[in-house]
Amino acid sequence: MTEPLRLSKRMSELGLCSRREADEWIARGWVRVDGQVVSELGSKVLPSQRITVERQAQAQQARRVTVLLHKPVGYVSGQAEDGYKPAVVLVKPENRWSADPSPEQFHPSQLKSLVPAGRLDIDSVGLLVLTQDGRIARKLIGEDTSIEKEYLVRVQYTRPGRLPDADLKKLNHGLWMDGKPLLPAKVRWQNDDQLSFTLREGKKRQIRRMCEMVGLKVVGLKRVRIGRVKLGELPPGQWRYLAPDEQF
Repeated sequence: MTEPLRLSKRMSELGLCSRREADEWIARGWVRVDGQVVSELGSKVLPSQRITVERQAQAQQARRVTVLLHKPVGYVSGQAEDGYKPAVVLVKPENRWSADPSPEQFHPSQLKSLVPAGRLDIDSVGLLVLTQDGRIARKLIGEDTSIEKEYLVRVQYTRPGRLPDADLKKLNHGLWMDGKPLLPAKVRWQNDDQLSFTLREGKKRQIRRMCEMVGLKVVGLKRVRIGRVKLGELPPGQWRYLAPDEQF
């Protein structure tokens, strides 16, 4: 790889920040290439060139927060739609979990650019990550992400008898969606009517569609883990900060 790349794209690839953050830092003169300040948007660099950022950028990034929310039914993950409220409206002082161990103090400025890093359907519940940090968003929803997401799924079998073992194997690997094979998953029974799904991808309504293909109807869906971060005892409708020592 020797072709020049947009500086903002290269900074994102290196995990320094998101492209949007990179453009902001470049415009403010906070980015150096081989020791020289580059402040022109759209500038290109070679992969071999050294990119550094000023302390102001690092300080701004350190102030950005990530929030873990236990999303209830009836809230959409992102922008308001069809009269339903976005989950971010639940992030307010009175909904903060009383057992949150983080020393972080809430400030309204933390709501600016606080966006969901991944989606959770309106009729699904569980762990939703909202972040101001472009690095975390890229890690969770970037094109090359391999972060596991675990769900507990309550189901009803719509055909006679029980789900055949062969169809359980299909849920693990062998189904196609939108003209492409799905990545291998980990699907196993938790009890008579509940499955555990662990996925490394997140197509729209993927679990519900997978279940339909083998005759299962989803009657409840809860995300309980993203990477190494668990929902734990966080109550529905409440939130906490991602702790400094927690990593996805």
